[in-house]
Amino acid sequence: MNFLKKLFGGDTSGVERDNRSVYFYVQPLRCEDVLRVRIDLHNDLSLRDDNNGYWVRKLASGANYKCNQVELTVYFDANRRIDMESTEIQGGKIVDRAAYDAWVERQPAEPEA
Repeated sequence: MNFLKKLFGGDTSGVERDNRSVYFYVQPLRCEDVLRVRIDLHNDLSLRDDNNGYWVRKLASGANYKCNQVELTVYFDANRRIDMESTEIQGGKIVDRAAYDAWVERQPAEPEA
């Protein structure tokens, strides 16, 4: 777990990473939906103005019309490690993978064509 904290730069709950991407699990305010937000580390990041790292802004909204949009702004160091202390979320909150999996389980099965 300490390895993951070093890799991500802070609290790792609600965040997963693979070789190319970082995934955040977010829940919009006043909504039961849980969304998975993918950040591509090779294509989505913009260089910060001080040339000392990267940042990305993602907007996410669910299919439920009652859910508001979630804005996620994530900052990275020069080695593309997440700076969780600077990460901002508006219109929702970061939740863990278990909350996402539980939400997916509660969704009705799609009818077969």
